[in-house]
Amino acid sequence: MTSSPIPHAAFPFPVLVADIGGTNARFALVAAPDAPTGPAARVPTADHAGFAEAARSALPLEGTGRPRSAVLAVAGPVTGERIPLTNADWVIEPRRLMAELDLDRVLVLNDFEAQALALPGFDGDHLQQIGPGTRIAQMPQVVLGPGTGLGAAAMIHAAGRWVPLPGEGGHVELGPVSADDYRVWPHIERIGGRIGAEQIISGSGLLRLARAVCAAENATRSFAKPADVTRAADAGDEIANLTLAIFTQALGRVAGDFALMFLARGGVFLGGGIPEHIERHLVDGGFRAAFQAKAPHERLMAAIPTYLVRHDAPALEGLAGFARQPDRFAVDLHGRTWMREAARTPK
Repeated sequence: MTSSPIPHAAFPFPVLVADIGGTNARFALVAAPDAPTGPAARVPTADHAGFAEAARSALPLEGTGRPRSAVLAVAGPVTGERIPLTNADWVIEPRRLMAELDLDRVLVLNDFEAQALALPGFDGDHLQQIGPGTRIAQMPQVVLGPGTGLGAAAMIHAAGRWVPLPGEGGHVELGPVSADDYRVWPHIERIGGRIGAEQIISGSGLLRLARAVCAAENATRSFAKPADVTRAADAGDEIANLTLAIFTQALGRVAGDFALMFLARGGVFLGGGIPEHIERHLVDGGFRAAFQAKAPHERLMAAIPTYLVRHDAPALEGLAGFARQPDRFAVDLHGRTWMREAARTPK
């Protein structure tokens, strides 16, 4: 087995596609290049020692339908032979994975690179627009995903191909802007002396923000998990509603920053595990107002559409789309593809 750049070529089918997050691992099989993506199976990451164990518990991987290759998306940078996840205890080792699952090829991408790969295929059934703006075909697109962490990626069209641009944008700085922000920010716990976007716009960030709001308001709440905050807000709790108002405005500000950075006239898309659970707070106006408040470019921002992603497994669909039509995309495969020697030998 070797790790090296290879030309864009069809993957051996069936292909196992997997999206490995800090909380959940999702798996699906693509039987053939012209076959739809099979049903997605989700298992908690913490319930399994590693990728192979989780994959076998999620899907039948034996017999005539066993996968011959795998395309993975992982929550963390893809570097070297050992790939630790940012928000979970797993370490992905592609060579070991190929031996355990008897695979001919493994490709490992960043999780939000996979989300970006799905963007060109999204249509009205997969999206709910928030606010004004019109999507322009083949213009840059951005995806943000608050969940266990905060992922971000862009998708650029150049030289006839879509080019995903992964990164660690969830760790950009986030400072106070509104009067509520200035009251709450002094009470937010710092990590490494700073407040990054993920420290607020994520599951743990929502709890961190709720504690800061309680301190600023001289209130006491016993929120143990992010769902406690959203349930309390739905029940009319003032602290929870203020927390979610600041949370969605912060998400709007960061989304607007990325829209400006890439001139994302193809749209800004909200994925991840949290947005679908806070839809009411995203559409009440605060998110979009914060997104557009980018003087002197308010008119430009008003023309850029924002969407809530409604697809059940967008990263899996992005990976499957790449496996079917790799030449449609320009993806850097160097150091991220592992193949059996036999698979590299022309027949």
